[in-house]
Amino acid sequence: MVAAAIFGAAGGPAAQRRAPAQQPPRVQLRDVAAEAGVRFVRHVGSTSEKFYVDSVPGGLAIFDYNGDGRPDIFFTDGAALPSLEKRMPEHANRLYRNEGNMRFTDVTDAAGVAGVGYAMGAAAADYDNDGHVDLFVAGMRRNQLLRNRGDGRFEDVTTRAGIGSGEWAVAAGWLDYDNDGFLDLFVVDYVQWSPETNRACRDEVRNIAIFCHPRTFQDVPNRLYRNRGDGTFEDVSARAGIWAHAGKGMSVAFGDFDRDGRVDIFVTNDTVPNYLFHNNGDGTFREIALGAGVSVPDTGRAVSAMGADVQDYDNDGWDDILFTALAGDTFPLFRNDRHGAFVEATQTSGVARLTVKASGWCAIAADVDNDGWPDIFTANSHVNDRIGDFEAAQWMQANSLFMNDGHGRFIDATAASGLAQRVAVHRGCGVADLDGDGRLELVVLSLGSPAEIWKNESAPENRWLNVRLVGTKSNRDGLGARVIVGHQRRTMSTARGYASSSHAGVHFGLGSGTATVRVEVEWPSGTRQVVESVKTNQTIELRER
Repeated sequence: MVAAAIFGAAGGPAAQRRAPAQQPPRVQLRDVAAEAGVRFVRHVGSTSEKFYVDSVPGGLAIFDYNGDGRPDIFFTDGAALPSLEKRMPEHANRLYRNEGNMRFTDVTDAAGVAGVGYAMGAAAADYDNDGHVDLFVAGMRRNQLLRNRGDGRFEDVTTRAGIGSGEWAVAAGWLDYDNDGFLDLFVVDYVQWSPETNRACRDEVRNIAIFCHPRTFQDVPNRLYRNRGDGTFEDVSARAGIWAHAGKGMSVAFGDFDRDGRVDIFVTNDTVPNYLFHNNGDGTFREIALGAGVSVPDTGRAVSAMGADVQDYDNDGWDDILFTALAGDTFPLFRNDRHGAFVEATQTSGVARLTVKASGWCAIAADVDNDGWPDIFTANSHVNDRIGDFEAAQWMQANSLFMNDGHGRFIDATAASGLAQRVAVHRGCGVADLDGDGRLELVVLSLGSPAEIWKNESAPENRWLNVRLVGTKSNRDGLGARVIVGHQRRTMSTARGYASSSHAGVHFGLGSGTATVRVEVEWPSGTRQVVESVKTNQTIELRER
């Protein structure tokens, strides 16, 4: 098999321990955004002109900006069209501080994060290793790097840092691709478009304006910025081999797919084949998606790939790939075959049947019921606001929740969980334990309607552990580190979902397991660290030794 040698040496297969077959415990989620004090609405400016930029926003970031141990929430917002300027307070990006007990306060002005221009995605990480989580905001023509000063405020260091603007950046993610201890930045660019040349396409039969198809616009490459370690970055896109591959980028996710100690990059593309950039270890990448089996699904046809997450959904110790797509495409799930390639598991896992009628944007694999097996949450909505005029489909859709049965299959828990009660134009999403009770909450951005915070009110009998990493030889956030608890192996990353970022540690559901566990960390520096007899049902901080 040619694909088996694509990554190089991959090591032996990991033993699997599967849970007994059972129906998943009942999961109960409730939207508490309004009572929590979060009343954010993502604005869109398109009228009959159908400015194309309004077809794909936007994202959010969950991260602890003030170091109090509680995850805060940042939302991106748009701007006036066609000017792409934030001319009204309603267009401001918003930061909500977590006060505890599921209460939030809008601290946008005090923190200085209202932003500029038409913002799309967000990526959170401590790029300067000072102990304060920073924020990158991707946008149309204008990106922002916001340095966290540690006093409750951020400063715009975009120009000083050497981060470029000009393209249409949809999303971004932080990684340490060269393992030098400083986080680098990967920026996902979409297509060539400008408001000055915008044209609204029309349905010829009904003579109504609709958003144009992505094929109308030219592909563009993504960008990679290397962190010099002095607060500045250099654009190494061409030298690293990224610039040679133009696409229609939507989101990015990271994983060490061959377990060689180097982070690889997966990029979803809209209606053209996806990219998988294998890290060669010498500062360059090789694009291998076709040979690895993840450029397109097994149908052989490129789909409208949107948000992505890289997680080990089957607990075999190897990073798998999940991403969403639009109606009729299903949401592809690729299982790592542990030999340098992937096997599509969309059909065998039941995900195809569960998603064939949905249009998905954000995708997150997370253990919502704490049984030790990652479940799948997706934020859904059709891309076309006039779809109801064409076919029996809805623009506004409910989010989805599929529970992992521990045998490689998923069960639809959307209705039982309470998610089906709310339909909206969903886009970006994030996951974190917002109230510290060990159960993961889900935050979702919607267009033209209030953002959602789905509080997890499921039965709390299963045990859990949340691990926060502090690198000393590696980057401060420990991005790229692998954390092992029992039969679970998770890679630390904040790039998850669609144009979004979740920076809240590595969460493990432990089922009805013991009161203590063994925790092992494989740091990016190569250091291996083991901590015995760690008490469960708590958040711990592990510092690299």
